[in-house]
Amino acid sequence: MVRPPLALALLRASRWFDSQLLENLEHRGWPSLSPAQSLVFAHLSADGTPPSELARRLGTSRQAAHQLVAGLCRLGLLEVAENPGRRRGRLVMPTASGRALANDAREVLAALEKPLGRARVETLHELLNGLAGPDAAGNGVAVSEHGDET
Repeated sequence: MVRPPLALALLRASRWFDSQLLENLEHRGWPSLSPAQSLVFAHLSADGTPPSELARRLGTSRQAAHQLVAGLCRLGLLEVAENPGRRRGRLVMPTASGRALANDAREVLAALEKPLGRARVETLHELLNGLAGPDAAGNGVAVSEHGDET
């Protein structure tokens, strides 16, 4: 049997993780989110992200990012606040509910990783972070064990 290219295997794995995450979050009582909406959380900084930076991280237009953010704001998961460091600047930030969702998502993803074993997960992290570069690491809503932003 011929193996698919690594990029295809990674894409399939990413889609599997995302579909399992969204299904599990719905079972926990969270609203139904699209894969694109879940990506917004993956690219938010805990202290807020300017809309243009969020669009860049998502690899999409500002208009498309704005639509995603607006939908998540209607669900009460995100808010757009003034950026204290920039006149007329805005920051996209998770609400308390959004941080709770991010905490649940972290728990679900940890449970999905568990069957792989800690050593294999660590190896995958090292290999993939090495490929993606330093910009790829450290994004996402950072949530502590207690659900607080870190």
